[in-house]
Amino acid sequence: MAGPIVDSGEGYSPWVGLIFIFNLIVGTGALTMPLAFSQAGWLISAVLISLLAFAGFVNATFVIETMGAANAIIKHKRKVRKKELEESASIPNETIQEKIIEATENTALLHSSSVNGPVAGVPIPKTSDYFEITETVEMGKLASLFFNKLGVNCFYIVVAIYLYGDLAIYAVVIPLTLTNITCTSEGKDPGDVCWKKYNISHGDAYRIYLTAFVCLVSPFVFLNVQKTKYLQIGTSLLRWISFALMIILASIVISEGKGTGTPEPVGKFKYIPNFFGVCVYSFMCHHSLPSLITPVQPKNHLTRLILLDYLIILSFYGALCLTAIFCFREDTLQSVYTLNFWVHSKNPVLNHVFIQYFLALFPVFTLSTSFPIIGITLRNNLRTLLSRENRPCPSALDKFGFPCLTLIPPITLAYITQDVTELVGYTGSYAGVCIQYVVPAFLVYYCRKETKKQFGARCTNMHASPFKSVFWVILVQLWAFTCIVFVTSDHILTIFGF
Repeated sequence: MAGPIVDSGEGYSPWVGLIFIFNLIVGTGALTMPLAFSQAGWLISAVLISLLAFAGFVNATFVIETMGAANAIIKHKRKVRKKELEESASIPNETIQEKIIEATENTALLHSSSVNGPVAGVPIPKTSDYFEITETVEMGKLASLFFNKLGVNCFYIVVAIYLYGDLAIYAVVIPLTLTNITCTSEGKDPGDVCWKKYNISHGDAYRIYLTAFVCLVSPFVFLNVQKTKYLQIGTSLLRWISFALMIILASIVISEGKGTGTPEPVGKFKYIPNFFGVCVYSFMCHHSLPSLITPVQPKNHLTRLILLDYLIILSFYGALCLTAIFCFREDTLQSVYTLNFWVHSKNPVLNHVFIQYFLALFPVFTLSTSFPIIGITLRNNLRTLLSRENRPCPSALDKFGFPCLTLIPPITLAYITQDVTELVGYTGSYAGVCIQYVVPAFLVYYCRKETKKQFGARCTNMHASPFKSVFWVILVQLWAFTCIVFVTSDHILTIFGF
């Protein structure tokens, strides 16, 4: 199940990389957190969200370490292959180079006996530079390097379910948000009139916005992540402004003594599963880290970069939720927090039309930038899955086939129905836990074994996670099991109306 190593393209600075990761992590899920915070209790919620952030950070370092190990093994494979071919004097130099590249890109490296341990005449590297991340090795390729066939197949099933589900709900939420904001009538059903003057229904308006979204955003999936740099920077600014507005406005209300929220430090236990259901993916970025990290130049402090990103995001989440629950009573907090600024017209601090519309567009700002990143991630993994061994991928298939295979299913589903939340909620819950926790932990465990086997103890991975003990791998799997239990409990309680 090999596939091509994805071209990393042009680079960008660590600060731009920080923005990319921030944009991917901070989505519309942040808007559902204040109500969950209030119900579970602010103290319990603060502890749990901190644990979720820490668990996400640990697994992000696992992915980065695995990327470094994969790059080292790929480079070692090239040297081994080069030596084997050079020993045959009858093979021209041009053919040697072609076969080296072919062997690197189109064979499952760890299943070749020629790299199963040190090779005579091929020096084992003594510096950590061997582990420098210079090529984008997507999660699918990492799985094919370090997992057996069953593990690889399970990975692709999980990643397809999760990423296709994400793209489907993004393709629905963006046009639906625009429709709800701009329609002049109060009806929300597809058959209700949206604009009486033009006799356009709510469903027609939704499809108009969906078509515009497809035309404007989906072309980015045909490019690489770096081409979305200015889109990421621009919408990141809008996200920060949105967060700042919500935090500042709520703080003003609280400082004037007009806040009505009286949250308890410890809420009812029955709301804990709901908190996990809402917040468990609040620090999710692991599936796209190879695409986002590889172009970063320089990569001297990747762990610090990830840590800074997680601390900033945790601070934003904390400030947003704490100001929200002290500003609004629990029974007035909306399931999507921006609606509190849309419907709360009695307080003059919150009653500004421009701010109301700006905050209502928050899902559009966030998901419009996440959609290309997730689409590119899925496209690259599909390329790895479907590329045939020892054969170069046809140019037309690479440039157009895989992007279309990525886009057509979720966009078609978005045209057919506006109600994909429940389906994606179930499929994404368990697939998301696997991608965020289970897969990175298993990857780093097997990559450490393989690295030691290939290079011995003399060579150090410069991108090694600070969480080196197998204890952390076991702890992550226990945490994943805990999350699955709570998420399942949340689904069961929702079904039975508790």
